[in-house]
Amino acid sequence: MEAKLKFGIDKLLFGMKQDNVESIYGKPDFKYFDEDENIILGYNSLQSRLTFYADEDFKLGYLTSVSENLSFFGTEIIGKTKDEVISVFKSNKVEKWEKEIEDGVEMLFNEDHWIFLHFDYNQLIKVEIGAVFNNQDEFDWKFKA
Repeated sequence: MEAKLKFGIDKLLFGMKQDNVESIYGKPDFKYFDEDENIILGYNSLQSRLTFYADEDFKLGYLTSVSENLSFFGTEIIGKTKDEVISVFKSNKVEKWEKEIEDGVEMLFNEDHWIFLHFDYNQLIKVEIGAVFNNQDEFDWKFKA
């Protein structure tokens, strides 16, 4: 599953609706609402959760994945060391990271590309990627219905 910063993962594009996603991947394995009334769909086969924002007409705005098949710039990154992962991003001009540590898990965040990398015991265990904002401070939806 190739991730494209600012666009999505695999065939999933930011801005899709739930029916667009289900036409590609079928019914989710689970579905729930978070505290903001966003819809979360879970696909076990993708090892991913998809968030559809309630205040944006339930458009796909956020993806979380732990899949070992997840790749960026042609390189699978889950399970790789922090240095290996950062090297992949750095060689593709993604270099600015904010760092936070919680319960021993190190999280790196790049605001320009809205990506979170979660490292536990120096291995990447989870990636979160979200839609970005345009110059008008609105979401830059990539899916055009």
